[in-house]
Amino acid sequence: MLKVYAYKGCSTCRNAIKWLCQNHFPFIEIPIRETPPSVTELKAMLAAQSGDLKRLFNTSGQDYRALGIKNKLAAMTTDEALQLLSTNGNLIKRPFALSAANSVGLVGFKEEEWKASLL
Repeated sequence: MLKVYAYKGCSTCRNAIKWLCQNHFPFIEIPIRETPPSVTELKAMLAAQSGDLKRLFNTSGQDYRALGIKNKLAAMTTDEALQLLSTNGNLIKRPFALSAANSVGLVGFKEEEWKASLL
């Protein structure tokens, strides 16, 4: 089953959920702020994103800017970055869609990318 970590106040997340519903694709929606992905799930997503750690971060978010992550990310180990993400859902690029069974890992919503991966 596809897990979609999303934030109700995010229009991109709402568009992704709407698209999944329109295409009758089964999924479980999880509130990303209250229940961020686990380190294990973040590692799976990192692998799906070809090891590009920056793709997991919501670089336009207030928490990202307030914590100065842009200047700290290069000095962080992967484990440190994943631990930080697993404790602060606001730092994670959303929507965050993951299915271990189907080897799917998507961050952000680009309809063509989701269509190619899910349909």
